[in-house]
Amino acid sequence: MSEKPVQLTAVIERDQDWFVATCPEVDVVSQGRTIEEARANLLEAVELFFEAASPSEIKRRLKKQTYIMPLMPVVRSAKSKLIARM
Repeated sequence: MSEKPVQLTAVIERDQDWFVATCPEVDVVSQGRTIEEARANLLEAVELFFEAASPSEIKRRLKKQTYIMPLMPVVRSAKSKLIARM
């Protein structure tokens, strides 16, 4: 069986003393004390998922298209919210 790399996404966020890494295409999550460790742990977790999951599980969970883009909502400050209620 030939091996081929698949391009997936790693989203890494700080959560107190840890970095939480998520691969949204297959809903796999890992963590680490540094960004690099979180990414490496996520890579290992995703590779283990592909090794252990059945073809039907992979097909069910693998999202074909994932888009990462900026989102810029308007967020009012607490003071503005208080004034708006009056």
